[in-house]
Amino acid sequence: MSGAAVEPRPPIGRTLVYLAWVVTMAFFFANAEIQIEGGAGWATSLPTWRIENNIWLDLFWGGRAMTGYHAWVFTFMMLVFFSPLAFQGRWTLRDWGLALAGLIVFWVCEDFLWFLINPAFGFENFNPVKAFWHKHWLWGAPVDYWGGLAVALLILVRRHWPRRAR
Repeated sequence: MSGAAVEPRPPIGRTLVYLAWVVTMAFFFANAEIQIEGGAGWATSLPTWRIENNIWLDLFWGGRAMTGYHAWVFTFMMLVFFSPLAFQGRWTLRDWGLALAGLIVFWVCEDFLWFLINPAFGFENFNPVKAFWHKHWLWGAPVDYWGGLAVALLILVRRHWPRRAR
């Protein structure tokens, strides 16, 4: 047989353990955010700046307000997920993709868990009327959930495709 050797794929088990860790982190962060926001989702009662109704927010933020709280929290969590790359000094595309997929899964799970375990909400209030800051819904969930999970899944599937060695 001729041809280039196939580079080994990362173990799927390691990726699944990583995703379980990400969901665990989302659970703890959702609980912390419930303590911060209470029943007033999307920082509606927090003493923070807000930018509402902006074309850029419609395009890149799902139409939600940008708040100082979310700007700092989202940036901090991005740094958390990408910190292993910085610590290792290794910025491979596969590692970068895993960090990005983890960050996406984290925010989708954290947001859903916020509704699920928040005593002021619960699953029965997970709808466009009560969660008014999520402007676009599809199949019973915010469109961002579906789009984010699709992107994360594509990244993770691509991570485990065999690659030809150069």
